[in-house]
Amino acid sequence: MKKAILKTTLSIAVSVACSQAFSAGFAINEQSISGMGTGFAGRSSSADDATTVYGNPAGMSRLKRQEVSVGAAVIDAKTDIHNGRGTFGGSNDGDMVPLVAVPMGYYVKPVDEHWAFGVGFYAPFGLVTNYENGFAGRYFADKSHVEVMTFQPTVSYAFNDKVSIGFGPTFNRIEGTLTSETLTAATPGRNDGKVKITGDDTAVGFNAGILVQATDTTRLGLTYHSKIDFKLDGKTKIEGVGFGPFNGQKYDANLDLDTPESVDMSVTQKIDDKWTVYAGSTWTRWSRLKDITVNNSGVPVQLGGSAGPIGTIKEDQNWHDTWAHAIGASYQLNKQWVLRTGLSVDQAPTNNVNRSPRIPTGDRKAISFGAGWSPTDDLTIDVAYSYLREDEAKIRDSSATKGSYSADFKNSAHGFGTSVTYRF
Repeated sequence: MKKAILKTTLSIAVSVACSQAFSAGFAINEQSISGMGTGFAGRSSSADDATTVYGNPAGMSRLKRQEVSVGAAVIDAKTDIHNGRGTFGGSNDGDMVPLVAVPMGYYVKPVDEHWAFGVGFYAPFGLVTNYENGFAGRYFADKSHVEVMTFQPTVSYAFNDKVSIGFGPTFNRIEGTLTSETLTAATPGRNDGKVKITGDDTAVGFNAGILVQATDTTRLGLTYHSKIDFKLDGKTKIEGVGFGPFNGQKYDANLDLDTPESVDMSVTQKIDDKWTVYAGSTWTRWSRLKDITVNNSGVPVQLGGSAGPIGTIKEDQNWHDTWAHAIGASYQLNKQWVLRTGLSVDQAPTNNVNRSPRIPTGDRKAISFGAGWSPTDDLTIDVAYSYLREDEAKIRDSSATKGSYSADFKNSAHGFGTSVTYRF
């Protein structure tokens, strides 16, 4: 019985990897709506508005007026599950991702010809998933809600009109809640239990970047987002008559989770007064997630049995580093309107051996369209749309305490975003 309880506690970290946002693993790409329109190509080199606080803090030196930019992206994801089979039966509807919104907000103030100051508020990681009642893989995944929100104060310094640098610490808050079913009786479906995990932490990282105006028409950018070391403290609550006198009890739980560092490199090339093209690549060190170790304290011997050290369990993940690539273009239709488009590809960090229904992600491709409308020199309204499809992701899970679950997942998503930028 012990393994059934403790394995579900791993999910507070693993479940964040099930995000259906527009970046692989559990990362979220939607920190800029103008960038979303070009598929995030040129993210570290464009520096067109205040969202450069995230894209490349060095880009603040290009903004000559104070700017405030606020916006949000809405993600509508869909999963088709084929060949779904579980040891204990059940459904495979696949409709487990509700409509979710990703907020963002930025402010930049030029101080003088060299210095600029800015702040950003955005979501770099997160998900919401909720499988239907009776899901065939319910002993491996049920409901998850994990989010990371980041606040980033930032400064940039321009050495001259060619080279600038930027740096900002990030203050990151993670919160997670999830549930999973667990077997508490010989006959599944009768006296089954449910385990609910909650946890949170605040940790510090940093972003840094350099921006180079190589020629009058060519701009190069490089941005580094540091890893973040989270040490989550929370509670494990068990529910179900099969737990007997322990029904409704809570136990302390903790785990360490490192979000990966990444490096974004991009180029912005102005062709003429109308056309600008963008290209970029992002490397993410997902190989940090080799395994997850969770510690529960106070777990009764009656629940722990003899299955290893009480309260501790290790589960392999074996993720690998990934590359994402994007190309995009913008067309200045007139003084008021700019049109954008982009294409991106992104590797999945998971593998066919360790992938679970909490991580049903494959390599992905996305196409994006966007537009910016500036009715005055002070105001710009940006809109964007993206469509994403993933390669088939095979799930082949088995456990001595939870049976087995196998299925082929096919994920897709629509993304809609809008933002308003005001200059003064």
